[in-house]
Order: sequence, then C-alpha cells, then structure tokens
Amino acid sequence: MDRQLRAVGINTPAELAATGSREAWLRIRAIDASACYNRLCGLEGAIQGIRWHYLDDSLKKELKDFYEANR
Repeated sequence: MDRQLRAVGINTPAELAATGSREAWLRIRAIDASACYNRLCGLEGAIQGIRWHYLDDSLKKELKDFYEANR
C-alpha cells in the first residue's frame, strides 16, 4: 500500500491523516480497480493507529456504505 499511497501523492502518515481514508482510497481506486473495502478500512486504521478490525462498528458501517457507493 505504501507504493500506491506514494503514487497518488501521499508520502507521509501526516499527509494520509490530512487527506483522510476516503479520499486516499478514491485516489488509489483510480489507479487500482482492485482496491477493496478492506483496503479502505486499512487506511482508516492506519490513520487511527489501530488494526482496522478494531475500528468502531458504526465507523465500519460508514466506510462500508462509502465503499458500496463508490465501487
């Protein structure tokens, strides 16, 4: 994922946090059609500093809805 983030202009954790998981995922999706829900959650987990499995259930639902609307 590091290569993909760099390819879309996100080079540091601070830049990822400023961009947000959704925008970062959309940029990655534009260059990689296989970008999935788990990758979106992984980005959010990276921003929060936790494994994506431990994201709040309501946030995971928001991310799922976003993914479904943008795939």
